[in-house]
Amino acid sequence: MADALTPPPGRAPQVLERKLAIPEHLSPFQVLGENDQALAALEDAVPDTDVHVRGHEVTLRGTEDALRRSVHIMRSLIELAGSGQAVTTEAVQRAANLYGDERASGEKLEQVLTRTVLSARGRSIRAKTLGQQKYIEAIDSSTITFGIGPAGTGKTYLAVAMAVQQLLSKEVNRIILTRPAVEAGERLGFLPGTLNDKIDPYLRPLYDALHDMLDPESIPRLMSAGTIEVAPLAYMRGRTLNDAFVILDEAQNTTPEQMKMFLTRLGFNSTMVVTGDVTQVDLPGSQKSGLRVVEQVLSGIDDISFCRLSSRDVVRHSLVTDIVEAYGRWEIRPGGSRDSRHRTTTTGN
Repeated sequence: MADALTPPPGRAPQVLERKLAIPEHLSPFQVLGENDQALAALEDAVPDTDVHVRGHEVTLRGTEDALRRSVHIMRSLIELAGSGQAVTTEAVQRAANLYGDERASGEKLEQVLTRTVLSARGRSIRAKTLGQQKYIEAIDSSTITFGIGPAGTGKTYLAVAMAVQQLLSKEVNRIILTRPAVEAGERLGFLPGTLNDKIDPYLRPLYDALHDMLDPESIPRLMSAGTIEVAPLAYMRGRTLNDAFVILDEAQNTTPEQMKMFLTRLGFNSTMVVTGDVTQVDLPGSQKSGLRVVEQVLSGIDDISFCRLSSRDVVRHSLVTDIVEAYGRWEIRPGGSRDSRHRTTTTGN
């Protein structure tokens, strides 16, 4: 590997070259991905870079800034392959997103992607971004954690994974999952069936997460025993929740009074996680969102963490990131539906 960035022969001085060596114990296939998909993804992530591979030697060419970024990504992929993880196009994008964050935090891609939250049903659930990793660490170290961010950032899924992990390790005796029964365009009275039938669609995302992490046949048994409870927020009133991991999902649809009611259910040896997206409030009329108000009320209190995730932490289809960012730009333009005070920012505790 060259020690300095130098112009390659026959090129203009502003185009630089860097060579990296793939360790002998790794095959180029492990680092470059199936059909060299990592190379194509790298050139997409850093358009001003050309990548050529001969055997175990990778040559990168580009402008100084592009080259620094592409070298960072390629080193991350080599380290990731060396840790036994699969190199995918998604991993390339994660490495590109970590470029600035990694230098500030000291975190590396393989450190983020190899920390297992939960091993369940033949697969491992891990943080996939630095923001998600900070969110997990906050849940692990705080009694109450607020995870605030757009769709697809893993707020609820990772919280449920942490809850299942603590239940299986006997750190808590039960899991309680709750949501306010408010959604865009529909109210309970307009849905068919019994009360349970009406409530079920609102709680379905929580059931889906549980089914990903536990044997589906065990879930009815655990729910019958009260070990796992999935219920609307109104059912929390008047209770004290001891020895429990409690998750309030879609918290942007709580009023300040409901948020206070929920938080004061906290009992001994319990953990609470509150998740939501303040840009997606479905409360009727001019009601304030409890999630928007709560940070002003509780900011600065020890053992409470506020984590903000952004479009950089979206782990669904890559198009979801583009959609989230496009709506974010639209909402701060004149004529957009919300102003800049309601935007989410990058993660921080």
